[in-house]
Amino acid sequence: MENILEIKNLSKKYGDFQLKDVCFELPKGMIMGFIGENGAGKTTTIKAILDIIKNYSGEIKIFGLDNRKNDKEIKEDIGVVLDDMFFPEILTPQNINSIMISMYQNWDVALYFKYLKDFNLTENKQIKTFSKGMRKKLEIVTALSHHPKLLILDEPTSGLDPIARNEVIEILQNFIQNEEFGVLLSSHITSDLEHIADYITFINNGEIVLTKTCDELLENYGIVKCTESEFSRIDHQDLIRYKKTKYEYEVLIENKKEFNKKYKFNVIDKVTLEDLMVLMIKGGK
Repeated sequence: MENILEIKNLSKKYGDFQLKDVCFELPKGMIMGFIGENGAGKTTTIKAILDIIKNYSGEIKIFGLDNRKNDKEIKEDIGVVLDDMFFPEILTPQNINSIMISMYQNWDVALYFKYLKDFNLTENKQIKTFSKGMRKKLEIVTALSHHPKLLILDEPTSGLDPIARNEVIEILQNFIQNEEFGVLLSSHITSDLEHIADYITFINNGEIVLTKTCDELLENYGIVKCTESEFSRIDHQDLIRYKKTKYEYEVLIENKKEFNKKYKFNVIDKVTLEDLMVLMIKGGK
């Protein structure tokens, strides 16, 4: 399967924080959910992909091209929404259209105004009158309206109500129908990722903890809730992380079927991405 994005041994140091040999690949036609707690390295990784931050080591290829040597060619085909992105508040969506026409060869005026209508964004009102959710919608509309091949979205549904989030998810699902395209989606709303992501990459303290298909994580991984005596019978090689609560142990395992064959536990719960994050970050080993 051909990749639209490849990252190899990406490293970058900021004071006490460091990205350490970050590696993952995003195949064409796929959506990758990029998860981790605040400060884990998601935004730093994204800004390195976009060549916003400099002086990092490693290799980043987009569309098979080195992102540092083919900057202009690559950026024409990337749609971006960053968590700290903003438009000047005195502008209107109409103003933004006028600016983007000169910035992108493939800017699609008709598509842009269609999205504005779909999202109920008034084209002649200043952005300062928009709510946080409306501003986020405008950023997403702008990212989509020059026909990008790769979308890189950092918390794109932050501040949106459930209906608007569902609208964004539908747009991303339609976007990815073209199997030459790809989406890298960083989000704290892991329930959204469970619905649309093909792959999940989890970063913690600047290191990639895992990168797997979403189906593999949700179908094969599980959580065993057991007593202390039951926990004592589990070989630590058969668990990933565990957490002791007031009344029981919660144990994250990688293969529910194999684990059940070996230990015969009555109940193994399905894992959610939120469960996975909490146990991977807070759990013991």
